[in-house]
Amino acid sequence: MRILLATLPLCLLAADQLDTFRALPVVTLLADTHHVQGIEVHQATLWLSSVDVKTKQGHLFQFNRKTGKLIRSTEVQQGDRYHPGGISRDGASLWVPVAEYRRNSTSTIQKRDAKTLVLQSEFLADDHIGAIAVTPESLIGANWDAQYFHVWTKSGKLLHKLPNPTALAIQDMKYANGELVAAGLFKDGTGAILWLEWPTLRELRRINAGKTDRGVTFTHEGFALLGRKLFLLPEDNRSRMFTFELH
Repeated sequence: MRILLATLPLCLLAADQLDTFRALPVVTLLADTHHVQGIEVHQATLWLSSVDVKTKQGHLFQFNRKTGKLIRSTEVQQGDRYHPGGISRDGASLWVPVAEYRRNSTSTIQKRDAKTLVLQSEFLADDHIGAIAVTPESLIGANWDAQYFHVWTKSGKLLHKLPNPTALAIQDMKYANGELVAAGLFKDGTGAILWLEWPTLRELRRINAGKTDRGVTFTHEGFALLGRKLFLLPEDNRSRMFTFELH
């Protein structure tokens, strides 16, 4: 695949504001989620990755996204690698990056059964990978602060390493309709969701995110898409899932 880098620094289109979209009912998660990292949704299921810094444990949870009830959970850490990042679903599987809790380190890219959370396969990445997205052919990983994107085959062969032309420190990202959709924070603490053309990484759309009534930026952590619905899970205990209907 030929990779063409974007020549324009940022899209000049006007940004949407998150609070202009229809907000759906908020769901409180009925379990200790520790420090939330990434989320994924499908039908009535919510998957959530988190880290417990005190115990140096990484967790993967499965919830009923409509009731907030916990279905199951598992630990995902491997030695010094106990920091799971943003996650993505690939059919009946989930991809979960589990990194050392420091930049310029290493990660295990885990493939887990979406129903049972059992580990199916894994490979080692020579960087801290904080979020992962899945295309039909490959995996895209963003490193610490999303300075670079790594592109691998699904068996773990590194294909490309691309600089991130945006200033967004990506917390969670997905691949949808041929585009990379990423949520995160800028250096000034403001948040946004960006739609990036793949693989040029040209910015196509932006939604600026405000803050919850607890003062947490909506794009502080977990983000997912399901059709026209946008899901955000920015807070730690008790974590609440916010849903907006896009237009």
